[in-house]
Amino acid sequence: MDVRRALISTFDKTGVGEFARELSQQGVELVSTGGTAQRLRDEGLKVRTVADVTGQPELFDGRVKTLHTTIHAAILARRDEPEDLATLADLGVDPIDLVCVNLYPFEATVEEGADREQALEMIDIGGPTLLRAAAKNHGACLPVARPGRYEAVAEAVASAEGPSEALAGELALEAFQHTARYDAVIADWLGEQHDEGGFPGETALALEKLQDLRYGENSHQQAAFYASPRQPEEPCVTKARQLNGKELSYNNVLDVDAALETVKEFEDPAVAIIKHATPSGIAVADTIEQAFRQAFATDTDSPYGGIIAANRTVDEAAARAFDELFLECLIAPDYTDEALAILTENENLRVLEVPWNDATRQGRSIRGVVGGAIVQDRDVKPIDPDEWEIATEREPTDDQLADMVFAMRCVRHVKSNSVVFVKDRQTVGIGGGQTSRVDASWIATKKGGDRIEGSVLASDAFFPFRDAIDVAAEAGVEAIIQPGGSIRDQEVIEAADENGIAMVMSGQRAFLH
Repeated sequence: MDVRRALISTFDKTGVGEFARELSQQGVELVSTGGTAQRLRDEGLKVRTVADVTGQPELFDGRVKTLHTTIHAAILARRDEPEDLATLADLGVDPIDLVCVNLYPFEATVEEGADREQALEMIDIGGPTLLRAAAKNHGACLPVARPGRYEAVAEAVASAEGPSEALAGELALEAFQHTARYDAVIADWLGEQHDEGGFPGETALALEKLQDLRYGENSHQQAAFYASPRQPEEPCVTKARQLNGKELSYNNVLDVDAALETVKEFEDPAVAIIKHATPSGIAVADTIEQAFRQAFATDTDSPYGGIIAANRTVDEAAARAFDELFLECLIAPDYTDEALAILTENENLRVLEVPWNDATRQGRSIRGVVGGAIVQDRDVKPIDPDEWEIATEREPTDDQLADMVFAMRCVRHVKSNSVVFVKDRQTVGIGGGQTSRVDASWIATKKGGDRIEGSVLASDAFFPFRDAIDVAAEAGVEAIIQPGGSIRDQEVIEAADENGIAMVMSGQRAFLH
């Protein structure tokens, strides 16, 4: 491919002067738009403006600059079609062999709090059109969408062989990916402006790769970690910074996300221990060390090779407690210097730091399936005891009601079917991921043992039979909270009354698949 003429139009001027100079030194004619043209002239380069080429001035304060038949004919003409070349000759138009464009910063403008009119002005129309045209005709015209590509493109233009087909194909792919992402961000923003509470008929995901992952769910699977360009205000795994340890794997990211979502439930110092994306122990206490030890006591076997999340700074005492256990990963808002010194002695331990705030949790979750995706609102409905109804003769005490709130916040982070046993704001037994609720209850009571005595049980969904109530009663449970809604609710309530258990109906299911 022979590059003789280049159109350069950039909002971000980083590196553009040097790139244009290198092209010019290879005899490439430079064509540009207002601000970029002036920048290149300031660099001492000879530049023709787009207006010089089209014979038309820029219109509407720059809204229309490159949207012109002459420009797009020069880009899209097929070099191996005599009729296309003859048409260019009749028009008196020389081909454009390279298009260098970066787009108006719509995303940054919105993030800075721009009003609607300011945001609309930052929707680039001509830029994406130029890139897409060049990408379509990349066998004859190179699309350059990223400053990071300037050096490689300049070297290719200067080489004896010229830019290769492989490079042109890569640039075309990047251009379409870049413009697709740009349009998706705008569509997402417009959706927020006109949100009617439903799900759009068509949607596109704008995602940026954060990093390649060590591997996927298994070592023979490749994986990568992506983030939305419009990050939520709340703490999330995509904002985490790795301070130590091996590269993250696919499973690490899922586990860290699950751990972080769990501790975000609590205002007091909290720790969640996660294994295979479900908690093995959760507790709140006066300190992170104390919360960890109480969470660990729930299940001392499962945390081996697990993940820990804390919602407070990890100090030396907490770090020493964590160091007693083999862990894959830690995530917390911060670490003291003493804590980091202890934790980084293990060069494999992944230590992540995440900016912390109390921003409202909101938004939707997206989950991939073969051939598509399913989208839903996140389960962040507040836990409100005012909505509950006491169903049994025995009423829960104030302490039991407080533990029910804690248990409800825990159970929605345990894989279904799930039950959580809680006493004094710490889990004492967790059963999850089972095909029946009675099996989940049996597992939790066996793990909890004597600690179950006097505890509160929360279930993520209704009890279809009384069998799980009988298992819980035998283990010493004194109060139960469940959504209700079973055709056998009365039978279940009678079982609670027979065993002297207080039962509350929350009306709030908490399935997690």
